Amino acid sequence: MDQKSNCIRIGVTAFLTAAAILLFYDTLFGGKVLLALLRAMGPILFGAFVAYLLAPMVNAFEGALFPRRGTGARKRSAAALIRTVSMLLCWLVIWFFFYLLASVLMPELYKSVLQLVDNADNYYRTISGWVIHLLETNPEAANWVAQQMAAYFQDIDKWLTSGVLPQLQTVMTTVSGGVLSVMNFAKNLLVGLIASVYLLATKERCAAYGRKLVYSFFPQEQVELVLRGVRRADLIFSGFVRGKVLDSIIIGILCFVGCSILKFPYTPLVSVFVGVTNVIPFFGPFLGAIPSTFLILLVSPKQALYFVIFVLALQQLDGNVIGPKILGNTTGLSSLWVITAILVGGSFFGIAGMFFGVPVCACLLSLVNFFVDARLRDKGLPVEPGAYAGGGAKGPPEE
Repeated sequence: MDQKSNCIRIGVTAFLTAAAILLFYDTLFGGKVLLALLRAMGPILFGAFVAYLLAPMVNAFEGALFPRRGTGARKRSAAALIRTVSMLLCWLVIWFFFYLLASVLMPELYKSVLQLVDNADNYYRTISGWVIHLLETNPEAANWVAQQMAAYFQDIDKWLTSGVLPQLQTVMTTVSGGVLSVMNFAKNLLVGLIASVYLLATKERCAAYGRKLVYSFFPQEQVELVLRGVRRADLIFSGFVRGKVLDSIIIGILCFVGCSILKFPYTPLVSVFVGVTNVIPFFGPFLGAIPSTFLILLVSPKQALYFVIFVLALQQLDGNVIGPKILGNTTGLSSLWVITAILVGGSFFGIAGMFFGVPVCACLLSLVNFFVDARLRDKGLPVEPGAYAGGGAKGPPEE
């Protein structure tokens, strides 16, 4: 029996090793298989992410509104009904929130976009006046701009003749398939929502199956360590992802209220910029404030200055009060590690990488710290970083 188990373990290890090598090679030298797999699994991954976000709300409804009483078969028979009602209440809250968003924010956002389009000519003349005044008062800058414009004209002419014209057929094909793209997006969205409902209804069963896999693949003495690592990763991801989404919603609402009181132009559009980009750690507030300030600057430089002061005050409130209250120290990363995670994640996976790079980096750093501390304990050395200050480690005192 032991020999059979060893053979199975060796076979599984060899298969996983070969799969990891092929996946690494495919990712490094093309990524076609990985991209195709992610594209096919996209709706399921989206549903899993939605279920992960909504799981605390479902648990809150189950615990607060429907406390489970009774034992045995009676408790099990009521569990399915309680879960169904809790999920319905959860989705009612979500749809009510989207209804408020569509009925209050969307009309104002639409008006802001129309106003921006209607005033495009005025903004163009304003920017042209700034540029002309700058060139008239700075001859050296005028010569440099003329040289750059000549170079850009050559590049644009080359791009139009060799790039745009050959791609017109491709563009027309894409436009003609727009209806199919919309239908495909709607299908993926529907599949993702159905998957999220299924995962929410069976989340205990999925967790139990995951623990079953852990017990089957790892030795008994390592199971608790693996489960502890999974719980730590869940704590980091749940605290950061859910907390950051809630924090961004609060910041967007506060920005809308403050801009409405101060009567800034394009208030709904600016609030959406600030709220959505606030999801990105560290760089998010700047990414949202820069285009918003430019829009307000086209209307009134004085109001643009006031908006910059307002955004700085809002971000100080978020960084010192709202953010710590919601997020706490879920990642345990220093500012340097946060910046590194954002830059690396953004370079590989764009906006999603900038958002998920921080919790992923926190999980990897926590794993490295665990192994380092375990090795130090095996050697009888202290694990506190302060013990290694001054060029050497201070071992345990001799008896």
